[in-house]
Amino acid sequence: MAVVKLTKDNFEAEALNAEEKVLIDFWAPWCGPCRMMGPVIDEIAEEVSGIKVGKVNVDEEPELAMKYGVMSIPMLIVLENGQVVNKSLGAVPKENVLSLIGK
Repeated sequence: MAVVKLTKDNFEAEALNAEEKVLIDFWAPWCGPCRMMGPVIDEIAEEVSGIKVGKVNVDEEPELAMKYGVMSIPMLIVLENGQVVNKSLGAVPKENVLSLIGK
């Protein structure tokens, strides 16, 4: 499944009301570790079924970053039934992201 660009306009429909778990990558284009995580997140979106993967550009969506307490990036947050069930800060290996989402 393709990565969904999450904005304040589609966040409720795409993330909070999703039927499956949602992995959200809070990132920015100027962030080196974020750019390292990008391909990992894209791979997981393509390879893992049963989850939705979204990205939030913190420069474009500061309200969402603030709502989820994102002070440093990259930050990965896992939502289930609209609730945060897991999170991870910083660049991490693919295996760590998979365990974060329970795969």
